[in-house]
Parts: sequence; C-alpha cells; structure tokens
Amino acid sequence: MNNSTEFLSAYNKKDKSIGVIGLGYVGLPIALELAKKFKVIGFDINQKRVEMMQNNIDPSNELSSSAFEGTDIVFTAETDVLKMATFFIVAVPTPVDEHNVPDLKPLIGASNTIAKVIKKGDYVVFESTVYPGCTEEDCVPIIEEKSGLKFIEDFKVGYSPERINPGDTLHTLTKITKIVAGCDDESLENIAAVYGAIIEPGVYKASSIKVAEAAKVIENTQRDLNIALMNELSQIFSLMNINTYDVLEAAGTKWNFLKFQPGLVGGHCIGVDPYYLTYKSNELGYKPQIILSGRSINDGMPNYIAKKIVQFLLKKGKNPSQCRALIMGATFKENVTDIRNSKVFNLYNELKDFQLDVEMVDALADKHEVEEEYGVSLQADASGKYDVILVAVSHDAYKNLSEDYFTSITNEDAVLVDIKNMYKSKISKLEYWTL
Repeated sequence: MNNSTEFLSAYNKKDKSIGVIGLGYVGLPIALELAKKFKVIGFDINQKRVEMMQNNIDPSNELSSSAFEGTDIVFTAETDVLKMATFFIVAVPTPVDEHNVPDLKPLIGASNTIAKVIKKGDYVVFESTVYPGCTEEDCVPIIEEKSGLKFIEDFKVGYSPERINPGDTLHTLTKITKIVAGCDDESLENIAAVYGAIIEPGVYKASSIKVAEAAKVIENTQRDLNIALMNELSQIFSLMNINTYDVLEAAGTKWNFLKFQPGLVGGHCIGVDPYYLTYKSNELGYKPQIILSGRSINDGMPNYIAKKIVQFLLKKGKNPSQCRALIMGATFKENVTDIRNSKVFNLYNELKDFQLDVEMVDALADKHEVEEEYGVSLQADASGKYDVILVAVSHDAYKNLSEDYFTSITNEDAVLVDIKNMYKSKISKLEYWTL
C-alpha cells in the first residue's frame, strides 16, 4: 500500500472527515460529490443558507434536491463543528472592489477560521481564484500565526482551482479534469488521491501551487481577451453596416477559427479574474497592456450600447427623456439566477443617465436580491408601450418570442436591441440592432 492509498483509506473508512468552507456555486457541488464517498462537514457563515441546505435546497439554484441524496454531510455555521475535519477545502468568493482591486476579505476570513480549527497533520486546499503566490504568501502566514503550527512541518497546503461553469449541465464538476497542486511531493499525491476519487477524467498534477494559481487565472483572462476582440470588431463592423454575426458565421467555417461572440462580460469569473493577474503584475513592476485593454473594451460595452440606443432614438426624432425602455434579462448570463457583477445593471444606469425611463424584467432573477444588490425594482412583466426593447440575456424563456409580441408592447418607431442575436432574420417591421 503506497502512502497516498493509505492516506485516502482513512477517509474511505470515514475515520476522518473533509471540511468544505464556503458553500456557494463552487463549494456546495464539491461538498456533495465528496459526501457520496466520504464524511463531509459543509461550513458557511450564512446561517440562512445553511438552513436551506439542511432542507436539501441549493441557495444558488444550480442543483436539484436529488443532488443531496445519498450523501454523508453535515451543514453548519458553527466553527467548532469544523474541528472534526482533517482535510479542509476553501471555496469562498474572491471578488474585486469598486476600483478593481482584489478583495481578499472572504479568503482572509476563511484562513482565520481554519487557524482556529486546524491540527497537526491536517491539510488545507484552496480553490478560490487568486493571483499567483496568494496561497503561500497571504493565506499560509495567517494560518501559521493564528494556529501556532508550522507550514509543511505541521500542516500541508495545496491548491486546486475551481472550474465550475454556472448553468452548464455538460461540463460539470466530475466530468472535467481538475488541476491539483501541493506544497511538496507527498501533499501533491495525497491531494490528488482525494480529488481523484470523484473526478472521472482524473486530475492534472501541477508542478507547484503558483503554477496552478496562474493556470486558473489565465483561463478566464484568455476568454476575456477573445470576447474583447469580438466586442471591438462589433463596434468596427457597426460603422461599416456589417452584421458581426454574419461575419463570424462566415469566418467560423475555417477549422481553427475560435468561435467567440460579442456581449456583456460580467459574472464572478471572466470579468473579475484578469484583475487579479494585473494587480500582481503591477505590484511586481510590469504594467500589463493587452489584458487591461481587453478589460477596458469589455467594461465599456454598457456605455457603447446605451449611446447607440440614444442615437437611434434621436434619428427617429424622439427625445430620450420622453422615451420608455424595457430591459429583458438581469442575470450575468443566460439560464442562471445569479446577478453578481451583472453588467446589465451598468447598462440600466447608463440609460438612466441619458434620462430614459427604464424598466427591467427577468425570467429567473430574484426580485428581492435585485432590489437589495442594485436598488432596482424588477418588474413582474412588461407594462404599457416602450420606445426601446433591449433583450440583454438569452434566457430560454425569451428565445421563441415573436415580432408580434414585441410590436404589441412598443410605440411607433421603436427599436429592438438584441444583444445576443437571438432574433436574427425574424424581425422585419421593427428597427433592429444587434452587436
């Protein structure tokens, strides 16, 4: 029996427990999958969320109640319960502040929590997206200082970046390769054994924690830059009166053309992660150019779209301050309830700045969450007639809407803005514009 097999054996026998800290869209799926094989303690500081999970309800609305079945898991908001665990997984959010500077408060809070419960011989694996070096330079010192234990000698640390894609039912946790890294050879093998027990394609062993951290942060940076290119192209093609999607469809016939599309880039990954990399780069004396240019383009899209709408209204002889607009879709992407860092609200504010009377509806978003997070009153349905209809999110509920529906809720000379190009070739009466 090799060392990693022996290490895993104690968890297979349920002599030892795994603690998952942070039970959001990343932590909960990991906790439940591990709990199908091992004994798990799911910890979250939000008591209300814990109570929902104790009743087999996913607060993020990503998992059905059946995902909780056949699991050996205890949900708690009590730090003392975590003391029973010996292998900790940290899956707390890592957002940026209003200045796009990494906000490590949740991560620091989790590190302090671990310091209160960690014991000699325990393991800590971080999953939160961070800049390279954060795990060993920011988190480990907190655990060492507050616990009195020494890194490597008394406890081991690893990193395994999350690859959860909200709303994606194909590329789920157990179906995609997972990167793992450890602070030494022994920890790498043992961490790989734990994750390997639930990941069907297996794990990829990174050469170091920093490499694993960097791999995660560039996955979303690459996507961000490719979408930024599409957004810039859409602005250029708009000046040429060329439909961007027609161009992409034609170019997409080449075997190695990358099929990205223009759009609003929000959410808690693509619109955030690049700032972690650029923050660390700036700290080290190198000012990134391409990455920040891409971020600038994507962050500027709400203003660009709002200006295009105002131009359409002015051309039709309408005063924007006397126009009503309806935004359909509030979440950061299609078919999810998540409104975090949704750029649709930036677009809402841009239109309000141009004095338009703006209303918003969404087929999935929670009215109370929207009010609490953004101060926007989500309407139950369209009311009266609008001069602008802006379909911002391609929820399935919107895909089959007809032109007759749109004309029934619009004034004369109205504009239909279809950000995701859902109604291409279906609109003939209304003024129609897409990215």
